[in-house]
Amino acid sequence: KSDVAAMLEEAQLLELAASSIKALVVPHAGYIYSGPVAATAYKLLLPRREQISRVVLLGPSHRVPFYGMAIPTAEQFRTPLGDILLDQEALKRIEGLPGVARRDDAHAWEHSLEVQLPFLQSVLQDFTLIPIVVGGADANEVAKVLETLWGGEDTLIVISSDLSHFKTYGDARITDRATTQLIEQKQDTLVGEQACGCYPLNGLLRLASEKGLQVRTLDLRNSGDTAGPKNQVVGYGSYAVLQ
Repeated sequence: KSDVAAMLEEAQLLELAASSIKALVVPHAGYIYSGPVAATAYKLLLPRREQISRVVLLGPSHRVPFYGMAIPTAEQFRTPLGDILLDQEALKRIEGLPGVARRDDAHAWEHSLEVQLPFLQSVLQDFTLIPIVVGGADANEVAKVLETLWGGEDTLIVISSDLSHFKTYGDARITDRATTQLIEQKQDTLVGEQACGCYPLNGLLRLASEKGLQVRTLDLRNSGDTAGPKNQVVGYGSYAVLQ
């Protein structure tokens, strides 16, 4: 809790109306590596601390290979900061959509969703969660799920994704800048080498494009900037989808 609080405290407060944020894209490495980049995005939510009461959280599967989107059978998720109730009604609503299935094995050891929870618990007061682990998935299927769960001002969408992996510092900066341009242009054909969360991210970008929404880059760094060596780095970006 104190780690997350310190990162939020140290994060730069960008000039951006909190009310315009519909979705965030944030990284998911260990906090010493990507936490500061995620904190830049999460800090923007503080003015809506009491307004956002539902979070739709999508991240890639790192351990279980499967096609489609996995939702859990659990009623709540537990973190050191407390329990988060899952929105059972919403989970039932998307269960029948193409590509969606109940799969606890995909959630059991998946860190891409888990590392976001303490940040959300620190910046929001009380919210329910719709957690979705995404395997290989068609952007249209992901977009359909997001459209179904879009909601109003009470609903925030969060996509968990890192950028390039294991390049040198200089190469990573070039690659991640190019990927960032594609994200800003809402190009929904990203691949795993560009962003490990490409499948959920492509779905969000496709829907953002259909709705005519703007994507803004909030922070772009890599592990060589935060806590790691520069010979092999992982890229981290945070972005906001604005409406």
